[in-house]
Amino acid sequence: MVDQFQHPDYYLLDELLSEEHKMIRDATREWVKRSVSPIIEDFAQRAAFPQHLVKEMGEVGLFGPYVPEEYGGAGLDHISYGLMMQEVERGDSGIRSTCSVQSSLVMFPIYAYGSEEQKQKFLPKLATGEYLGSFGLTEPNFGSNPGGMTTNFVEDGDDIILNGAKMWISNSPFCDIAVVWAKNEAGRIKGVIVERGMEGFTTPETHNKWSLRASATGELVFDNVRVPKSNILPGRDGLGAPLSCLDSARFGIAWGALGAAMDCYDTALRYSKERIQFGKPIAAFQLQQKKLAEMITEITKAQLLTWRLGHLKNEGRATSAQISMAKRNNVEIALKIAREARQMLGGMGITGDFSIMRHMMNLESVVTYEGTHDIHLLITGLDITGENAFV
Repeated sequence: MVDQFQHPDYYLLDELLSEEHKMIRDATREWVKRSVSPIIEDFAQRAAFPQHLVKEMGEVGLFGPYVPEEYGGAGLDHISYGLMMQEVERGDSGIRSTCSVQSSLVMFPIYAYGSEEQKQKFLPKLATGEYLGSFGLTEPNFGSNPGGMTTNFVEDGDDIILNGAKMWISNSPFCDIAVVWAKNEAGRIKGVIVERGMEGFTTPETHNKWSLRASATGELVFDNVRVPKSNILPGRDGLGAPLSCLDSARFGIAWGALGAAMDCYDTALRYSKERIQFGKPIAAFQLQQKKLAEMITEITKAQLLTWRLGHLKNEGRATSAQISMAKRNNVEIALKIAREARQMLGGMGITGDFSIMRHMMNLESVVTYEGTHDIHLLITGLDITGENAFV
């Protein structure tokens, strides 16, 4: 399938980006067109993870781009990271999930809360894709309430003994390391780097997914896993530590979902000009124009939201609640656009000849993970009222 994507920019927002931003975005777009678009439908249909792309993602700088160069990153700003995620998810949400987990959920906590030894040992290999990482927070019985986790460890000399299980973990079947959140004997949540090959550490794959089919999902299971105390992240503990990682990931998702929305809109617009019914292109009919006009309006609003959020993030002023709002809004509009675009393509919309149905199925996961649609609504509600509706 030839990737004919053209970037929608109704409000000329490219004028607000630096030349470096546009160069980074365009380079990522070219990589997606070259390496992702030609193969992604086949891998999604087979529910297979294109593992060969991991090294390529490292080579083009998609892993930890905001991590300083001394640790293998590119030292870029957060708008650059957002634009990268926008382009990658325009290709596929599952591939963007691989990038998000590696960058925001594995490299970020090691960089922000790890020891110098941990940074030097793990970050350069994660940046190049030599190591693939995963993030263990969600458990079988604790999703929206991560503080209730039961995964735990006890001290044993220079080591800890880790027990428990995490599920719905992106990258887990192929991960080389996992940043795992577990409670110590005092009930305090700590981050622990678990390495492939440690006895008792297994990563069974989750099968039969109808969504994120080109992404590897699985579990992290710990059966008396002995981990050196030197693998505990020393810089921060408590529930705020993993939640700060989720802020970084949600920021990338807000940009990424926008990319999926752009791809669906672009596909529907092009199709509407080529599909002839009743003697003229369906783009000439009022209802089709209504759909397209509403799509580009929502995309433009989401572009403004992410652009402003990116500047606040660069300035260290973006709040968790602001990031939640952007994640929730942009995934919601992406889902609606995907559904409308699918209808515009009629029966062709459900085939792998076009990307829309794959985007739609993927977004059904994106609307749930990293905080569900409803939880993000309550985060905004708490922020504006001061009243906690969670308990």
